[in-house]
Amino acid sequence: MRIKPPQPFTFKAGKRAVLLLHGFTGNSADVRMLGRYLENQGYTCHAPQYKGHGVPPEELVHTGPDDWWEDVMNGYQFLKDNGHEEIAVAGLSLGGVFSLKLGYTVPIKGIIPMCAPMYFKSEKSMYDGILKYAKEYKQFEGKSKEQIEEEMENFRKTPMNTLKSLQHLISDVRDQVETIYAPLFVVQARHDEMINPNSANIIYEETESTYKDIKWYENSTHVITLGPEKETLHEDIYRFLEELDWTV
Repeated sequence: MRIKPPQPFTFKAGKRAVLLLHGFTGNSADVRMLGRYLENQGYTCHAPQYKGHGVPPEELVHTGPDDWWEDVMNGYQFLKDNGHEEIAVAGLSLGGVFSLKLGYTVPIKGIIPMCAPMYFKSEKSMYDGILKYAKEYKQFEGKSKEQIEEEMENFRKTPMNTLKSLQHLISDVRDQVETIYAPLFVVQARHDEMINPNSANIIYEETESTYKDIKWYENSTHVITLGPEKETLHEDIYRFLEELDWTV
C-alpha cells in the first residue's frame, strides 16, 4: 500500500501569523485542526514538518535537533518573507520546546507551549516511544506481522544518537527559559503519559514574561491537540492571541 505522508501546510488568512510546531515522532497533522480553526478566525498559520518525520522511522534516527531547529527557523522565515511582521508560535511537545527557544532567539509576539517537556522521565522511555512509533508506522504501511518483526529487529540495532541530542536540547532550553519575556500561555494535559507534567510549572514559574497564564486540561493526554478537549483548547488559544498587542 502506498502511504501519502503528511506535508507542511500554510493556511492564508490575515496579517497576524501563527507558526505551528508538531512534536517528536509526530507530524503536521497533529496541529492541522488547530491551524484550520485559527485560519477561520483570521490568522495565517504555517506548520513546517521536521526532517525525518512523517516518513519511515529508519529516516528519523538519522536526523536530530539541529536539523529540526533549522526547519523551525525556516518556517519562521517563510512567514517573514510573506509579509508577516508579527508572529506568534504554538508548539506541541518538542514543538513546545522549540517555541520557547524561539522566544529567546527571535522576536515573537506570543508563545504557547503545549505539553512541552523540561526534562524526560528517562532515556528508556524515549527509546520505547521511538520503538512504538516505528511499529505503528509499519502497521500503517500494511506490512505483514512477520515482516514487521524482522524490520523491528533490525531497527533495534540502529544507533539512537538522536535521543542524547534531544536530551541536550531540552536541557539547554530549560537553562534559558528565564530569558523569555514574551507573553506566554502554558498548556498542559493533566494525564500526560509521555512527559512529567511538572514541566508546565517550571515554564510558568521561571519565565520572566509579565503577561502569562497556565491552564491544566483535566481530561487530556499528551497529544492534546487531538484529544477530547481540543475544541476548548482552540478557543483558549484564540482568546490568548486576541489579547496580544498586535499592531495589525
